[in-house]
This record gives sequence, C-alpha cells and structure tokens, in this order.
Amino acid sequence: MTTAQPGSGPTVRRILLGSQLRRLREEKGISRETAGYHIRASESKISRMELGRVSFKERDVADLLTFYQVTDEAERAPLLSLVREANTAGWWQNFNDVLPTWFQPYVGLEESAQLIRTYELQFIPGLLQTEDYARAIITQGSSGAPVDVIERRVSVRINRQKLLYRKNPPRLWVVIDEAALRRPIGGPKVMRAQIEHLINLAPLQNLTLQVMPFAFGGHAAEGGAFTILRFPEMDLPDVVYLEQLTGSTYLDKREDVDRYMEVYNRLSVDSTTPASTPEVLRRIVSEY
Repeated sequence: MTTAQPGSGPTVRRILLGSQLRRLREEKGISRETAGYHIRASESKISRMELGRVSFKERDVADLLTFYQVTDEAERAPLLSLVREANTAGWWQNFNDVLPTWFQPYVGLEESAQLIRTYELQFIPGLLQTEDYARAIITQGSSGAPVDVIERRVSVRINRQKLLYRKNPPRLWVVIDEAALRRPIGGPKVMRAQIEHLINLAPLQNLTLQVMPFAFGGHAAEGGAFTILRFPEMDLPDVVYLEQLTGSTYLDKREDVDRYMEVYNRLSVDSTTPASTPEVLRRIVSEY
C-alpha cells in the first residue's frame, strides 16, 4: 500500500485513498453497486469516493476493506490513517465563502504537486503575481463584489505563493505569452512593478521562467492557457487543469496528458531560454 508523501495535502490524500479503494474493489471483481449496498450507500457515492471527490467516513472505509478481504492490520492501518489525513481541512477551506467550488480542488492539487508546468496567455500566473496586480485582476473579474470579499480573494492568491518558499518546494516551470506582459493590468505603475517582480524571481532555483515572444508568430498552444501538475505519489497520474469563466476541467487520461505535454515541450523549445528571459523582461519593463 502506498501512503501520501510528507507535505501532500488532503485533496491528494483523498484521490490516493479513492484510487486504492477502486483497485481493491476491481481486484475482487465487485461492482460499485454491490460495494455501495454493503455500506448502505449508492453506486454514485462509491464512484465519488473512488475519484476522491467527497470526504470519507472511517467506518465506511473499514467496512469496504473488510468486504474486499483486506483483513491484515498491517495493510489496513495505512489506509485508515489516510482517512483521517484526507479529512484534514486545508488552509484554503477557511476561504470557502469567497472561492468558487470548482477552484478549491485546484488549490489542494497545487499545494501537493511536485512539479507545476503552466502556460499563461492573458495574465501573469497567480503564483508569480504581486499583490497589487492580483488585486487589479480580481477587482476587474468581481464586478460589484464587496471590498472585503475582494481582499479575501487577494489573500488566497498571495497565500498560495508560500509554497514556492517552503522546505522542499515544488518545481515551477512557467511560459508566459508576451501578450500577458504587455497588457497593462492595473495601469503602468502596477505593471512595471509586476514585471520587476518577475525579474527578481527569475533566479529562484525551483523556478524556470520563459517568454513566448510575439515575434515567433503562431505556436503550439493554440488552445490557450493550461497547467500540468505532477505529484510525488507514484499512484497518481499527472493532471491537466483548464480554467473557464464559470468552471474548470481536470484531465488525467494518459492520452490527454500526453497531448498537453507535447504542446508544453514545444512551447519550451520555441520560447526564450531561461537565461535570456530576464533581459527580455527588462526591455519590456523599460517601455512602461
């Protein structure tokens, strides 16, 4: 049995526990409907549990393990321990009132990732934003929202950035389209400070920063912005995150992830090198 690595958040623990329950059920040839009946639940609840989309009751997991003939205490204990860890609230759950429900799982996945690859077309990625730049974007996208709601959303974005400086931080690989650097979010002063912030961040050992220049013309990421998350747990597949105006999509099928990886690899080859990126940023910031 594989247990979560140190630093993994509750979102990944739920996914990991669910995937292991699914594997045990399938090994015994038991249907979701039959498993659900055994714990007085529906087939859809078993499906949600196996996808890590709901919290777990220790009694339900214990009953399922017994039903799946996992009776050795040495095998049961790690999974029952995962139940308690999976139900631990992440820091972002204190902001449930201002975060869309579809975005909350992403914060948990980001918190647990070992490697984050992201391509951004319209904005500077959230993990690299200054507070003023973040406030300008959030205010623009939250028309009519009270000031305290906007400030709590800004707080979430800035808190997410702490993972870059923690012990054993994830590796962050970012390709920013030049369009995002030239779109004056918040006005010239805010934008100048934002690009200077990127220049200051560029030397971070766990950050690879590149720019997709206008001069290149058309490029591989014709579908727009996306993020690929990789986790330290071998049981978990890479996840592609796509965000829309009113929702998000999470892709983990191998063929989907492979396609996005091909695009990202092409972007990284066609963009500025990490060594030349600070100079490109300095040229752009001098124009503000």
